[in-house]
Amino acid sequence: MADEANAAKVEAKAGPSMPKVLRFVFGGAAGMGATLFVQPLDLAKNRMQVARSTGGDRPSTLSVVRGVVRNEGILTLYNGLSAGLLRQATYTTARLGIYTWLLEKFADADGTAPNFLKKVAMGILAGGGGAFVGTPAEVALIRMTSDGSLPVDKRRNYSSVVNALIRIQREEGLLALWRGAVPTMARSCVVNAAQLATYSQAKQGLLDAGLRDGLGCHFLASMTSGLVTTVVSMPVDIVKTRLQSMKVVDGAPEYRGAGDAFAKIVRSEGVVSLWKGFTPYYLRVGPHTVLTFIFFEQLSKAYKTYVMGVRGGEGGL
Repeated sequence: MADEANAAKVEAKAGPSMPKVLRFVFGGAAGMGATLFVQPLDLAKNRMQVARSTGGDRPSTLSVVRGVVRNEGILTLYNGLSAGLLRQATYTTARLGIYTWLLEKFADADGTAPNFLKKVAMGILAGGGGAFVGTPAEVALIRMTSDGSLPVDKRRNYSSVVNALIRIQREEGLLALWRGAVPTMARSCVVNAAQLATYSQAKQGLLDAGLRDGLGCHFLASMTSGLVTTVVSMPVDIVKTRLQSMKVVDGAPEYRGAGDAFAKIVRSEGVVSLWKGFTPYYLRVGPHTVLTFIFFEQLSKAYKTYVMGVRGGEGGL
């Protein structure tokens, strides 16, 4: 009986594959769906990261959210949503599409997935490519979510992500859309290597411990993956955020590059500031990872079941 089940699983894996373009489409759709739920946490994280430490109490996630709602209105929590959705439509479309394509391309003849180290390498490639494509939307997102924390006379007041992209290109030049691209890509390589590979390992560990393969297992594996990803990627993320939100005064940028930004942050605010906004970052990464993976796998399985007529196959992650 076990042999028959294994044979069916191999047959499902080795059977007809989903069109490659749909891997990209489903990846973007999954990321955009997840963003609708976590956008307020993304705004809180960005507000905390662009705030300069001047001593005294550090703002908490709850205090930032309360302050935004009290001073700017509850709808402000979704400022930059259009940029967040565009970021997912570019970044997540590319990274999940590339990763799942590589996962299938380098699988064994019987459909067995590549080993852990190969998955790490695939995550790095997928993350770097996705980040380059998604950097313009990332720049717009950072600016739109952090705008309300600036003095009124220094706010950019972008009306939408399209307005932001047009104005950035017109006022600062085309290359400004890729400002912070190097730390963005570095962060994405770290995030995807940690997120995708750790998710796989955590999930396998939970299954080996006797947990059923279902939403509970996916949730725990995703939150574990999110914690690891948060710890290792936050220093790169805060440098990226500062570079992308900085202003250029009289032709002189606040930071000369990623190294200069890193050194100035540590020198003026302390090493701990590299993990500023940890709570909203983790609360965003965890649920976003869970929702993205679940949405992607369910979309993929639905297509395989109802369009391709393949039952018992996996979602692809």
